[in-house]
Amino acid sequence: MATPEEIMKHHEPDPDEDPWVRGRPAPAPVEVVPYDPRWPARYEALAAAIREALGPAALDVEHMGSTAVPGLAAKPVIDIDLTVADPAREEDYVGPLEAIGYVLALREPSWHQHRALRLEAPAANLHVFGPDCPENIRHRMFRDWLRANPADRDLYARAKQSAAVGAMQVMAYNKRKEATLREIYERMFRAAGFL
Repeated sequence: MATPEEIMKHHEPDPDEDPWVRGRPAPAPVEVVPYDPRWPARYEALAAAIREALGPAALDVEHMGSTAVPGLAAKPVIDIDLTVADPAREEDYVGPLEAIGYVLALREPSWHQHRALRLEAPAANLHVFGPDCPENIRHRMFRDWLRANPADRDLYARAKQSAAVGAMQVMAYNKRKEATLREIYERMFRAAGFL
């Protein structure tokens, strides 16, 4: 089981690791749009297809990220966390996911063996982690915190909208909203008794 210290640890990319499987994506404007009430149904359809493709290899499939928080502005991309027994065993899941349109985009062995696959339409990011992964737990905590705390949901929405202005890379967008994200994390971790 992940410890509070592991869950609270902010990810610092390994400077010696090139995570891009097919090269860094071309610059494109980052778009944050108002909440779309169709996002949960879009997630359900994607999750059903993932479960059907993977069978028992899919230990858990969860809607994460901003599209999973009612009322929160977001990039119109469904974020999904997939739990598998061992993310390093790509042969257990990548082929079946590619067969339904996903493309392996990121491989980060230094970060909980994280893998990310992308789907073009409908746009989705599929994050693959192992059981009891601290990052997956953190994602779930943050989603649930924003669902239960409208003030922080709205604060985060404003940070996202501001960060997207002129951003041409998701990494730059993420960096711009990092201070607000960490402020909310601190409140969340304190409420959970971690601090």
